[in-house]
Amino acid sequence: MTMTAESADPASEPPVVVIQPTSGLAALQLRALWHYRELLFFLVWRDVKVRYKQTTLGIAWIVLQPVLSMVVFSPLFGGLLNVPSNGVPYPVFAFTALVPWNYFAGSLNRVSGSLINSANLISKVYFPRLIIPLSGVISGLVDFGVSFGVLIVLMAIYRIPLTPRALLLPCCC
Repeated sequence: MTMTAESADPASEPPVVVIQPTSGLAALQLRALWHYRELLFFLVWRDVKVRYKQTTLGIAWIVLQPVLSMVVFSPLFGGLLNVPSNGVPYPVFAFTALVPWNYFAGSLNRVSGSLINSANLISKVYFPRLIIPLSGVISGLVDFGVSFGVLIVLMAIYRIPLTPRALLLPCCC
């Protein structure tokens, strides 16, 4: 943000402040994000703690949500509708798609109302505003990591080897 003061006669008129937006990578304020990294860590930790403290199943919900979706999708799409899975067992096929989808949908859900829910914090203290939605995206990585671990176990059960393409799954999100 660039501010300049312009005035024809300093004694007669108050100065005019022109605020111009930044563009490119400067608008992200990456240096300020690094400076406030402790706040980002605290907000991520708070999100994770609050999310699983309020559920009766706790962290088991991370595993149950995609597993139950896989249990529903496998007979429906794999058996009834005969959707091709290119030789991969349909539970693994469905779970592989559900892991990144659940991360994306959960992150979008958390981020969409994050600025409104944090209005008190935003209006009282200065910090880079990008930290609020970023904390919602990063806190979803806990769910993603646990679900990815379940995917690895599921692949081991079905004896599907872990190839370099499977290791790229976290990078595709």
